[in-house]
Amino acid sequence: MTTVAIAHPNVALVKYWGKRSGTDNLPATPSLSLTLGGLTTRTSVTLEAGGDGAAVSINGASARDAKIEACVARLRARAVERRGRLVVASTNDFPTAAGLASSASGFAALVTAIDAELALGLDFAARADEARRGSASAARSLVGGIVAFEGSDDARTWQPRQILDERAWPLDVVVAVCAEDPKATSSSEAMIRTRGSSPYYDRWLTCAERDYAEASACIAARDFAGLADVAEANCLSMHAAMLAARPAIVYWNGATLECVRRVRELRAQGVAAFFTIDAGPQVKAVCLPDARARVRAALGEVPGVQRVIESALGAGACIETRA
Repeated sequence: MTTVAIAHPNVALVKYWGKRSGTDNLPATPSLSLTLGGLTTRTSVTLEAGGDGAAVSINGASARDAKIEACVARLRARAVERRGRLVVASTNDFPTAAGLASSASGFAALVTAIDAELALGLDFAARADEARRGSASAARSLVGGIVAFEGSDDARTWQPRQILDERAWPLDVVVAVCAEDPKATSSSEAMIRTRGSSPYYDRWLTCAERDYAEASACIAARDFAGLADVAEANCLSMHAAMLAARPAIVYWNGATLECVRRVRELRAQGVAAFFTIDAGPQVKAVCLPDARARVRAALGEVPGVQRVIESALGAGACIETRA
């Protein structure tokens, strides 16, 4: 039997940046995200008899990653009666480890596929816990539409919650890919450096709590202009904290800055669009559907943009096939 699961990356409107003390990989801040149906991770898992251990590949290349190995080991430990060698093959139809949340969709798909292949019967809370331990934002990719993620120092409180499904408030996301290569500094390393050396980190934590409450109210009211204001401010606050770290963490390149300028120019012209940028150079322009073509054209003209990806909101992780 081979099980294939799919999951989609998510883009945060209010960012998770920083971790709480401890070993449970708990975010330091609450977050709000959009699940991107137009970008997909597809992960197949096969339990082969007569062997042991696991073999993992990503985009056709063998992968040795401590977080993936730990996730697989934890799930294997739950399947005391299912022995054999696990063969895991994951592919992304978008740049990997480049600031497009491939780790989020990757762990969401991995946990979903192994749970089904090994017949673990995990409930949603357990799957969300395993996904979060692999990559904190991965729990959000288990859920579709607009997702809230908040909790306390107690790991059990961190469960993703769907605010609106993917059809309730149609939003589009136009992604300007400003670099295809994996980023030089991982998100985990950058978070540690920001927390340890940025003079703005404590202020960032305060701003994130405020922005989460404000953005949640905007979503409830379908207030696009209000959401645009808080999402852009939150994005810039996170990157300001990173820029002030020592040594500074700079994910942007020239195309990133020009895309930001173009989106702000569109907003000034009355186009319903705003930008956000995660830990990488890629610019995500969130817009209303009738603005999508204009936003795509504007970003596609920016020198240095390697391609443009369009996406509507999508569903959460699920099993695609079992055969």
